[in-house]
Amino acid sequence: MQQQLVDNYQRRFQYLRLSLTELCNFRCQYCLPDGYKANKAHQFLTLNEISHIADAFSELGVKKIRLTGGEPTLRRDFTEIIALLARYPNINEIAVTTNGSRLESRILEWKNAGLTALNVSVDSFSPLQFAKITGEDKLHQVINGIDKALEVGMKKVKINTVLMKSLNDDLNHYLPWITDRNIDLRFIELMETGEGSAYFNRYHVSGSKIEQQLIEQGWQLMIKDQLAGPAKVYQHDDYQGRIGLIMPYSKNFCQSCNRLRISSTGKLHYCLFGDSAISLRDLLQQADQKEQLKTRVLDSLQIKPETHFLHQHNAGIIQNLSFIGG
Repeated sequence: MQQQLVDNYQRRFQYLRLSLTELCNFRCQYCLPDGYKANKAHQFLTLNEISHIADAFSELGVKKIRLTGGEPTLRRDFTEIIALLARYPNINEIAVTTNGSRLESRILEWKNAGLTALNVSVDSFSPLQFAKITGEDKLHQVINGIDKALEVGMKKVKINTVLMKSLNDDLNHYLPWITDRNIDLRFIELMETGEGSAYFNRYHVSGSKIEQQLIEQGWQLMIKDQLAGPAKVYQHDDYQGRIGLIMPYSKNFCQSCNRLRISSTGKLHYCLFGDSAISLRDLLQQADQKEQLKTRVLDSLQIKPETHFLHQHNAGIIQNLSFIGG
């Protein structure tokens, strides 16, 4: 019988978020406003180590792996990583979360390697506002990349927008963009991090504001897929696209948790805002360490708490969202 990743609260984990690098080429105000500062002590996971992670976690019931960062597509071996993951038959979804800066020129290559799902961060459809938030005047380039992804046949394309008061919290600004595009547009509540408390206090706004507008306009809540993330997704007959809401400050948000995270330096995080992490790297060197690796993962899962402590302004050990891939 296959071992399963189940915690003390009977939550089952079939979804792994795997960070490939902390490096990012954007300077988003809520994450790395001064840009990425290289830490020479950090040696990011190698292709061989990633292979051992995929092997062990696929045997533990993981069916979906999302590649994150920083900006994961900055890895020179990013296409090789996708192809590596695609060799594991139990992993039926390989996704990436990206800022879209390399999307237009590389999406066909990534799709052919085995990429099945794409999330692109677009915090505003106003070029000026986009540049203000991200530090980069590249909205046109990112939008071209999204359209290219649709053109080459990517079936699962989502846009992530970090919701910020008075900067991008006008629903009507977004609706025209999903009228004729089969895309999920997801609003993610701004979350407090160790380095971002002042920004959070200034710009946080509850996703319930958007949700109330959707309900008033006749949008209907959809049934969630088993491998889906925490988003509440709404649909409307007048739009090809859908609206998703990720609201970590809402009641019972953690009850449906179905993912684990591994940082780009090989640490297992049982929660984005957990207060500790378990190093796996010493067990990622040889194929014959797989059973030891699986045992450590299963044992560590028993300390996963029932909920995060964001309501107490406790963001755990996370200093910024590039730290373990958001």
